[in-house]
Amino acid sequence: MGLRGRRQFTEENTFFITTTVVEFAPVFAEEMCSKLLIDNIKYYQSCSHTFSVLGFVIMPTHFHWIIRLDPRSDNISNIMRDIKKYTAWDVMTQIEVLGRKDLLRIFRRNAPKSTDQKRKLWMKRFDDEIIRNYEMFLAKLEYIHQNPVKAGLVSKPEEFKYSSARNYAFGDHSVLEVNTSFI
Repeated sequence: MGLRGRRQFTEENTFFITTTVVEFAPVFAEEMCSKLLIDNIKYYQSCSHTFSVLGFVIMPTHFHWIIRLDPRSDNISNIMRDIKKYTAWDVMTQIEVLGRKDLLRIFRRNAPKSTDQKRKLWMKRFDDEIIRNYEMFLAKLEYIHQNPVKAGLVSKPEEFKYSSARNYAFGDHSVLEVNTSFI
């Protein structure tokens, strides 16, 4: 995966990131798949990468988050590579267990023909924006929290289980630890 100019921002440390499932397949409508993504984030946060989560939401077809990292010891490409790779393995196994042949067909159809890869969960790239100031952070956090409301999944942001809106509204860090002191 190309760096698309990320190296020029070596002093930047806070990012808004979006990554999407191929063909917008609603994988994360399956609660266990959302849990697997969370488990992978926790694992990489605790063992091989140094980042803190400032906000997140797992939508049925995509994932948004805001993270802060130390650019001297880590970079966004490595973090996303690991989380996407290992979440894909875990989710594919879960989809097979659930017998979701509809989703498996999508993942097989999207596997690159030029490699040995047999299935593909994520779109090739992820989108990231550097959070340049406090106002931008608040706007992106609000966008993340309103996503499930705009999609008609809940009526209030804090009702959505896989969102940091619960962390900010209730101090509920039971799904994922979020650094809420940034506000």
